Amino acid sequence: MSVKINLASSLHHLTNDQAVVEVNGNTIGQCLEQLIARFPRTRKRLLEKNGALNRIINIYINGESVSPEGLATAVKDGDEFHIEVIISGG
Repeated sequence: MSVKINLASSLHHLTNDQAVVEVNGNTIGQCLEQLIARFPRTRKRLLEKNGALNRIINIYINGESVSPEGLATAVKDGDEFHIEVIISGG
């Protein structure tokens, strides 16, 4: 399944300035695994040490928010998802 991942601009430096990366996978988790395999520096930003989605990351698939536990969410050919980084201050 060909899926496009649209990356937040704050992640572009980790993907050689690519804003959109095309991967193959049946779930969001599989797609992220492919992204990380191609761009290993993204792992630390996207995932916690235990493999869970980093709490500063939001994923939207076809405009719908995916829960942090949603790495098993199915994707189909032609889907697009966006990875956004939550910015906080204090």
